[in-house]
Amino acid sequence: MRQAGRYLPGYQAVRREVSFLDLCRRPDLGAQVSLEPVERFGMDAAIVFSDILVPLQAMGVEVEFHDRGPEITRTVRDGNAVDALRKFDPAAQTPWILETIGRLAAVLPSDIPVIGFAGAPWTLAVYAVEGRMSKDLTAAKTMRWREPEVLRRLLFHLAAATVPYLTAQAKAGARALQLFDTWAGALSRDDYEGFALPALKVVFDGVRHELGEDCPPLVLYSRGSSAFLDLLLRSGADAFSVDWQLPLGDAKRLLDGRPVQGNLDPTALLGTADSVRHATRMMLASVEGQHGVVANLGHGVLVGTPPENVAAFVDEVKRAGETG
Repeated sequence: MRQAGRYLPGYQAVRREVSFLDLCRRPDLGAQVSLEPVERFGMDAAIVFSDILVPLQAMGVEVEFHDRGPEITRTVRDGNAVDALRKFDPAAQTPWILETIGRLAAVLPSDIPVIGFAGAPWTLAVYAVEGRMSKDLTAAKTMRWREPEVLRRLLFHLAAATVPYLTAQAKAGARALQLFDTWAGALSRDDYEGFALPALKVVFDGVRHELGEDCPPLVLYSRGSSAFLDLLLRSGADAFSVDWQLPLGDAKRLLDGRPVQGNLDPTALLGTADSVRHATRMMLASVEGQHGVVANLGHGVLVGTPPENVAAFVDEVKRAGETG
């Protein structure tokens, strides 16, 4: 969950020298910042450093990356803009992420896998339509109500582009693939089922078809989806990352006992080392004795998080593993 980020000193040192996009496009630096949390905290996996909007840029959407967040200068708000999106070839247009994955796979021990990722179609569509994020997602939801078929075309276009992107990451050495649906919780249950879910299924089914027996675990993160966790079971994902709205054990039960990842509130890491350890124990207690659990946060590490609190979280998880 955003292991390498602005809270780590190594990342900060690199970013003083290069822009965010240049960092994404430099496999040597991308591998360096991806390795920092593994080397510093002893993480059990390394997630490749990149951004979910990189494919949008490759498809012709003008994305600018600022410290305050991404901004899309020319939004996708009608059928003509959807039709103008370019076909996405990850080997030709984003070769750096594939090389970064390859570098990580080559230097990491065999028991430390590399995780690849992409943005889920609904979340990518939200950024493409909104341009600059708003609390109510008024532009994206206006399209939903006024031009629902245009929105569906956009979602399926993005889903079709995501299949080769994730497939290429797996072939480059990623041993798990995760879709991030950060804006899932902005939808009602009916709209999630009618818009976001079908596009997700296209992605997961497509990747599984392309990779066959070599397909790694496919993971779905849907933030704010506690009201429709049961629907996620129809997405085609093998495992589910969940946020902190429900105890992790309750989320696992609602997901029919499937493997889950999560779900400590990232703000818990802004407390003291003792409070981090207590919150971690509470989270783990809800899944005590159960299999198929990956201890993690419920979203990315926040800017300003003390690295020593991340270390306290990891240490407490490992203590539980040794005693459990």
